[in-house]
Amino acid sequence: MAAIACVHAALLRGVEAVPVTVEVSPGGGMPGFSFTGSVEGAVSESAARVRCALGHCGYEIPRARLNINLVPGDVRKSGTGFDLPIAVAVLVATRQIPPRVADEALFVGEVGLEGQVIPTRGTTAYALLAADMGVKLVASADAAYAPTPGAEALGLACISQLKAGLEGLRPLNAYEAGPGAGPRRPDQLDFADVRDQEIAKRAMVIAAAGRHGMLMVGPPGSGKSMLAKRLPSILPPLTDEERAEALLIHSVAGQPIDDIAAGIRPFRSPHHSISLGGLVGGGRPVLPGELSLADKGVLFLDELPEFATNVLQSMRQPMEDKEVRIVRVDGVFSFPCDFQLVAAANPCPCGHLGDPGYTCTCSPGRVLAYQNKIGGPLMDRIDVVCDVARPSERSVIRGGEGMGSAEMFELVVNAREFRGWREALEEGPAGPGGARFGPGAMELFEGYAGRLRLGGRAIVRIARVARTIADLAEHPLVEQDDIVEALGFRSRARL
Repeated sequence: MAAIACVHAALLRGVEAVPVTVEVSPGGGMPGFSFTGSVEGAVSESAARVRCALGHCGYEIPRARLNINLVPGDVRKSGTGFDLPIAVAVLVATRQIPPRVADEALFVGEVGLEGQVIPTRGTTAYALLAADMGVKLVASADAAYAPTPGAEALGLACISQLKAGLEGLRPLNAYEAGPGAGPRRPDQLDFADVRDQEIAKRAMVIAAAGRHGMLMVGPPGSGKSMLAKRLPSILPPLTDEERAEALLIHSVAGQPIDDIAAGIRPFRSPHHSISLGGLVGGGRPVLPGELSLADKGVLFLDELPEFATNVLQSMRQPMEDKEVRIVRVDGVFSFPCDFQLVAAANPCPCGHLGDPGYTCTCSPGRVLAYQNKIGGPLMDRIDVVCDVARPSERSVIRGGEGMGSAEMFELVVNAREFRGWREALEEGPAGPGGARFGPGAMELFEGYAGRLRLGGRAIVRIARVARTIADLAEHPLVEQDDIVEALGFRSRARL
């Protein structure tokens, strides 16, 4: 004799898991499963998977018609993660496993035809929901999972293990939260490999210390991509709060979480052919895009003018709000996107404008159109612009000593620590960009601003960079040398 069963399940909306209740009740009619509750194709297909899995694992296949309802009914349910809670609800309703199993846990996972439980994306989000609900999470034993405060997660390899209840299940294997990358891991790229680019390395240190947006401009082969790929080696490891947020986003997106769990900041480098949805997020189901996957890390856009104009301009509001909001018919999906933008561009379509020893073949009109593709609003959000010249043949062949990641990492960490100490002691209003000027520095800045006809945004950007340079030198006040160096990295009207 079958009974009504209710099992805890969940679905993903943005980076959050929303509770869903799977109800199973016997009904009249031909044997089989009947679904209600706004279910999509993948959920309806679970009937065949679950029936086959039950028979393969030695359970009795119900010979009655079972009505399966997913509550709430006004929210669309999609994905294969409902297989496991449906199987559990059927087993409880037909009294083949103890009823207490349904009350003790939240179940998420896809079920294979042999009864094996297959991982689904979003395990971290489900663990957080389970902790809020005061129950355990039961997911695939192979699910990617990192320690979640307050959550107890159990791994289920096959539904046959449920015959003994939850007592025999082992805790889900979790990635150990490491202390972070430090200055350099053995498998990490090092700035010492980049020859004859000390000015660009200095710009990288400034950008890393102040989390400034950065644009590198130079001919092909000058080392722009090499520099950008080594930026994570000088960034401090993720804090516990940053790691939790980044883990949540990568888990929801179904991305690997090994490096994130170890405290290493994300580095995303999408190709310039990426679509708007791929960069910002979207699709069905709605998934985070590259902006959100770079949260708490670095987003590197190589060949910046080659990106579609609408794709570039879609970044403006998320960069300001630190959040992507995607509106669909069935609701609003929000994803965090607090990232550091690093971009690289050639000076012209052929790449050789101003490159000694090469002749540029581009017309002035073509050069102007190419440079203007980035757009002023996006350039307004880039604080540091650095010209990257082609290294000399001698330095490449013979090599040379320059700043490596360990030295640059120490500069960045010291600057951030000095900033924290300085901000704790400062009182009263500050100038543009949070800068307080030393003797003669303000007059020097005013003189340059007048001669260069700097606008309000440019003044704030330069002051912000000057404040970071002062932190690197451990100057409590911005000095004249800090202003002069910041002006050297000021954004230009064109590339």
